[in-house]
Amino acid sequence: MDGNGRWAKERGLPRAEGHRAGADSVREVMDACKELGVKYLTLYAFSSENWNRPEAEIEALMALLDRFLDEKAEELDKQNVRLQAIGQIDRLPASTRERLTRIQEHTKGNDSMTLVLALSYGAREEITAAARSIAEAAIAGTISPEEITPELFARHLYTADIPDPDLLIRTSGEMRISNFLLWQISYSEIVIVKKMWPDFRQGDLFAAVEEYKRRHRRFGAL
Repeated sequence: MDGNGRWAKERGLPRAEGHRAGADSVREVMDACKELGVKYLTLYAFSSENWNRPEAEIEALMALLDRFLDEKAEELDKQNVRLQAIGQIDRLPASTRERLTRIQEHTKGNDSMTLVLALSYGAREEITAAARSIAEAAIAGTISPEEITPELFARHLYTADIPDPDLLIRTSGEMRISNFLLWQISYSEIVIVKKMWPDFRQGDLFAAVEEYKRRHRRFGAL
């Protein structure tokens, strides 16, 4: 969900206003995904690199996340949506972690759609953590080297119980992945949208899905 800061700058607004406008896009896209029957929606909400931003901006982002969780908790349950979070969750403020834990527990039985928030997330950190976990298991003797397969490795990722994405949408016209789900998107279709995230709306999502439907997914085959 890229472009919040630039969207605000173009309008002479503080970066925090861009993030607030981006939150409206989140709500609209969630509703659109429900309408389309999407089973898993993963939102790259806060990267591990975002901790390097100014403290005031980080505080504004955390406050927005807290407000989103407070406002959406009851609605997620009513819509039969399960909430999950991936990333270095232990780095988030205690109040945010408590909200996440409470809502994840409350919605764990919901099955119409799973909303995955990537928070304090970085794919390189995720892959490193998985490798470390497998190495520890090998040292302990519970895994032998010949048992290490792509399937086993995937079970040690944050997304162990989440399917790999079919479609990755990148907003603001940027032509890079930005450390997002590097393992999981190996065969994902990618759609680049020039609009910045605060301007991304339901029609843009529908257009991206239509583009996806026109693709022929070969998964390395002819």
